[in-house]
Amino acid sequence: MPNPQKLSDLINEVDATIRNRFQNAVFWIKAEVTDVKKQPDKRWCFLKFIEKDRNLIVAEMGGVFWSNSYHQVEQFEAATQQLFASGLEITCCVRVVFHKRFGMRLEVLEIDYAYAIGKLEFERRQILEQLVKEGVAINPEGSSRYITRNNTLDLPLVFQRIALVASANTDGYRDFRKVVEQNKYGYHFSVTDYNTQIQGDAASQLIIQQLDLIAASQQPYDLVVIVRGGGSDIDFKSFNNYALAKAIAQFPIPILTGIGHDRNTSIADLMARQHKTPTEVGTFIIDNNCDFEEGIRQMQERIQQASERVIDRAYRTLDAYRRIIASSSPDTILRRGFAVIKANGKLVVDPAQIAIADNIETILKGDIIYSTVTEKKPNGNTDL
Repeated sequence: MPNPQKLSDLINEVDATIRNRFQNAVFWIKAEVTDVKKQPDKRWCFLKFIEKDRNLIVAEMGGVFWSNSYHQVEQFEAATQQLFASGLEITCCVRVVFHKRFGMRLEVLEIDYAYAIGKLEFERRQILEQLVKEGVAINPEGSSRYITRNNTLDLPLVFQRIALVASANTDGYRDFRKVVEQNKYGYHFSVTDYNTQIQGDAASQLIIQQLDLIAASQQPYDLVVIVRGGGSDIDFKSFNNYALAKAIAQFPIPILTGIGHDRNTSIADLMARQHKTPTEVGTFIIDNNCDFEEGIRQMQERIQQASERVIDRAYRTLDAYRRIIASSSPDTILRRGFAVIKANGKLVVDPAQIAIADNIETILKGDIIYSTVTEKKPNGNTDL
């Protein structure tokens, strides 16, 4: 019959062996983290390190940040502007620790922030280069701008019909709706919701599906708006997706994005027209319509002013004609001491109309004189 030993004795031997082998030894490892469980009140963070060969996990081990190194989690989030969460690949310094109750773990002492930042930026740069290589986008030399079919489409003068791609009942969705529906000008918009998951691994494909539905609807939308609230860089991973970026770049209706805070610019933003937040997208739409209305009002004022000037000139011209007509009337001429002569009942405008012995009427201001012509001779004034 075997002579069993206490479990604690065996664990003590394991503990001693591990201490002898790994005492004061530290290692730099590269691995993906999963099952991240933070306990900020205790300043602990438990996680698992995994290594994959394609989709198969080939190595796995528990990890931990104790209170003496929990600040590394906080510094990582501050440096990278992303949450320390499952799905990240990090490079970190660890040591092997063994607890008689909880077993063996890797205690994290330090994180290489530069690696995490560099990996995200490298992946982003690869996608942008592929989009340029395929002709989906044009990147002018020395510019951070990307020119696409979508972000060069002409915008309508007035926005009325909007397709909204968002996750309903989220802050981003509510912020956009509030701006366009409660605008102080009383503008009315027809907003059609295309609700979908807006973050997570599946979000990019789900957004593409909504864009396909918009294109297939045959509705005459003026704009497509994609909005979500702010977050960390890891939360925006779906908007740095190649397939989504290509779908946006080639979409036939102008797309406005409002999917982050000031520090976030995703590839999706570069393919469309970026506005930093959902509120900014809504404000842009309202301001555009307000500018159009103001332009119409100014045009109306210019037309009215031009019409008033034309009418005023016409009145002044008419008054001039009236004065000319009034100064040329017979009554005015008679009041000035001139006379009107009629011969044989006809107005005389040429002395040749009068002959010797003709009876004439001389019309003065107050009287008419009737006479017979007895003599006629030139007056010597050849200038008249």
